[in-house]
Amino acid sequence: MTLAELDLRHHGDAELAPGLIDLAVNVRAGGAPPWLRAALADSLADLAAYPDAGPARAAVAARHQRPVGEVLLTSGAAEFFVLLARALRPQCAVVVHPQFTEPEAALRAAGHPVRRVVLRWPFTLDAAAVPADADLVVVGNPTNPTSVLHPAGALTSLARPGRTLVIDEAFADCVPGEPESLAARRDLPGLVVVRSLTKTWGVAGLRIGYGLADAAVIERLSAAQPLWAVSTPALVAATACSGNDARAEVNRWARHLADDRTHLAALLAGIPGVDVVPGAAASFLLLRTAGRADAREALRRRGFAVRRGDTFPGLGPDWFRAAVRDPDTSTRFAEALTEVLA
Repeated sequence: MTLAELDLRHHGDAELAPGLIDLAVNVRAGGAPPWLRAALADSLADLAAYPDAGPARAAVAARHQRPVGEVLLTSGAAEFFVLLARALRPQCAVVVHPQFTEPEAALRAAGHPVRRVVLRWPFTLDAAAVPADADLVVVGNPTNPTSVLHPAGALTSLARPGRTLVIDEAFADCVPGEPESLAARRDLPGLVVVRSLTKTWGVAGLRIGYGLADAAVIERLSAAQPLWAVSTPALVAATACSGNDARAEVNRWARHLADDRTHLAALLAGIPGVDVVPGAAASFLLLRTAGRADAREALRRRGFAVRRGDTFPGLGPDWFRAAVRDPDTSTRFAEALTEVLA
């Protein structure tokens, strides 16, 4: 499969089937916490009214110490990429891969040619590889599917007048304290930060995300967005998940996730024939079973669904992504993979 033939619209949910243990989707296992479910249930009483995004925008703005005019709420982070593609007119759009493929898919659907900068193992960002004439650059941090967390300094070096720099921070809250996040930076020219609430809070079906950028950019993107694009329950979730208590909870969750991720990485390191991308910082690991393109299907036969890697530019059929789960699930997964490769 050539780079031009990749299925950029393939996502982890396509790997699922009844009876399979889900390691293919990066959404928090177990769903939303009880207090968030209660808030969503209460929001149903207001469904007769049109959604009012004002309180949620204010809550997100306060969470990132930005003016309300620099926040745009969207139906998931994926919608924000569509709005960027519709509203902007880049002459040289660059997407740094391997990464979430929706930004490139949205750009191509809007008629924009895309240049790919494909990173190689261990997938650390090489700012010098980005063409100087690029006027739109998209980078994930931490990156899906590699789980690599790029230093903030490497990202800020890409910002310059005349360029829109889009940082996809959908998994930033997987990192305790979010030390490399640029969400609060207002001094960098052309910076756009995209965030998601669906992964961390287990509400992918709700569709809620947002973007942070200069007010003029937000106004331009807002003009391309349909009216009432974000539902009342999704707005309630945005407000609830932006408060101090929620931030403290997600930080505790991130520390627990780090322990579970270390456990899974250690198990996989002991399996001959498995290479794991080092320095993982998100809720998943990227693996390669060199020369064993059959490993993913063999895992399915043993009850585990993982995310295929060959639809990400730069990866091949012997790559796959596995979500971090509880230690017992990770242990059983490692045992199954050991059997597959034996």
